Amino acid sequence: MTKKPLSFILGCISIVQFSFAQDGYWQQRAEYKMEVALNVDNHKVTGTQELNYFNNSPDTLKRVYYHLYFNAFQPGSMMDARSRSIQDPDARVGSRIEKLAPNEIGYQKINALKQNGADLKWSIDQTLLTVELNTPLLPGRSTTFTMNFESQVPKQIRRSGRDNAEGIAYSMTQWYPKLAEYDKDGWMTDPYIGREFHGVWSDFDVKITIDSSYTIGGTGYLQNPKEIGHGYIDDAQVNRLNSKELTWHFIAPKVHDFAWAADPEYVHDIRKTKFGLDLHFFYKKDSTIANNWQKLQGYTEQSFSIVNAVFGEYPYKQYSVIQGGDGGMEYPMATLISGTGSFGGLVSVTVHESLHSWYYGLLATNENKYPWMDEGFTQFAQYYVLDSLFHRNLVNPAQAALKNYRRIALNKDYEPMTTHADFFHSNRVYGINSYYKGATFLSQLSYIVGDDVFYPAVREYYYTWRYKHPTPDDFKRIMEKAADMDLDWYFTLWIGGTKTIDYSIAEVNESKKNTEVIVERIGQMPMPVELLVTLKDDSQQRFYIPLFNMRGEKSFSENSNTTACSSWPWTHPNYRLIIPIKKDNIKSIVLDPESRVADLDGTNNRYPAEDGSNAKIYFEGSTK
Repeated sequence: MTKKPLSFILGCISIVQFSFAQDGYWQQRAEYKMEVALNVDNHKVTGTQELNYFNNSPDTLKRVYYHLYFNAFQPGSMMDARSRSIQDPDARVGSRIEKLAPNEIGYQKINALKQNGADLKWSIDQTLLTVELNTPLLPGRSTTFTMNFESQVPKQIRRSGRDNAEGIAYSMTQWYPKLAEYDKDGWMTDPYIGREFHGVWSDFDVKITIDSSYTIGGTGYLQNPKEIGHGYIDDAQVNRLNSKELTWHFIAPKVHDFAWAADPEYVHDIRKTKFGLDLHFFYKKDSTIANNWQKLQGYTEQSFSIVNAVFGEYPYKQYSVIQGGDGGMEYPMATLISGTGSFGGLVSVTVHESLHSWYYGLLATNENKYPWMDEGFTQFAQYYVLDSLFHRNLVNPAQAALKNYRRIALNKDYEPMTTHADFFHSNRVYGINSYYKGATFLSQLSYIVGDDVFYPAVREYYYTWRYKHPTPDDFKRIMEKAADMDLDWYFTLWIGGTKTIDYSIAEVNESKKNTEVIVERIGQMPMPVELLVTLKDDSQQRFYIPLFNMRGEKSFSENSNTTACSSWPWTHPNYRLIIPIKKDNIKSIVLDPESRVADLDGTNNRYPAEDGSNAKIYFEGSTK
């Protein structure tokens, strides 16, 4: 037997406790009061906006910014140029913006803008409105902006717009001049090129006037159902006049955006759940999809019940699932999704988009900087919920995320998760990073700290940081305190780099009455290691090797028959494990038996190897 250099032998364990204090926190607040009218003949919106803005920052603000998202839907816009130049354009966009006619483009124009009654100077550059304040806004003070604006609703290209592929008349998302967020990192003035969002926690009071034949669903609570009907109450109880137009009045407290959709053929169903949530469903009068949408309602109720118990309770009293948009997109208290397709697909997209209510809607991290903190958390929770809904009972429901991540992990064009959402060089890399590597991050974290620690800590994170725009460090500190571990190594390497995981069983040798197992770290990303040893009598023993950088270990139940080993310094590429069992009595040894780790080469994780030979893979330059 060749002795492996720089090996570590099973021994005792030391634990160092860490404690962290949450830093001071502030955030801005706004109150929107809007009255808008949508002309369904020419697709134009005219409106007024009164916005009370509260400066809770320690800074004096000399200007403010608004997002004018509809301006992206014009030939030559940044969204148009990016879509036509990126290596793998989104098929929903492609070159469609370039081909829009003048009456099909989107725009938002500001006709008047005042601060506390005095006219302001402003300029518009594509999707960004820059406003110079007459009176600087001091810390702890508030000011009021009043605005008159007009818009043209674009032909539906991406998310918002009119007359989508399924015939929905209006998907009114990113539809109003929206105040940009200002936080400890400064103003969030990223132009809109079709990626992510970040908004100010606000209260909305919105009145929408539209042709009386249209039904509206979206963010907020309807304040005048007796004037409206349209499924909100029995039409026999409606006291509205037979007028050409109706004004819908919505209130939405403590949200960071307001979205709605409208169509004259919407069916509107309301399902009142056992736990006090009203679920609203808006879909076309189409017999080919009506059955699926009716079946969907029970699954949606079950989904919310599962998420409330596992990830934290949904705080609003209403949620709407609306046929509209161009696939699936989340908004506060609502989602717009495609209505056709298989029933399984409809359930899956509804679960995913409704879960955004927790991570986009309530935790509301800056998605431009940390898209994985929304999409990755949502994707991970989606796997959990679908596993429960359809009684799959998978050992690792997030296994599909591992497979998707592995498809690109060694690609030469791969980029780290810290890449700004807009600057990923391809849609594919952005998607796999944000959704699947993000979900894998959480799946592996639950493996590192243990499920019994992970899920309560995820709930604690939700309740501690909802309504507060948390960062990765905020989540890390919650998890470190719950696990009594140092997790900086994991967050830094997995989020900030592209290092990959690959461990192998390099040698299995007889050593007197014991068995010597040499485990090698081939990949550059270190992880704690678990080995499952099955004996000839089919009894099993587990060996757990924590990582030195963790400064702690996860716990196992007493009946798990697990032996904790001394921690493995990542500087040592090999670990020598002595198992007090004769080699002849061992049937198999398996690394990562539940496939909880994104190990890129599973063929070297088993003894004996599947082809009958022992795995013999040596780490090059291991003595360095």
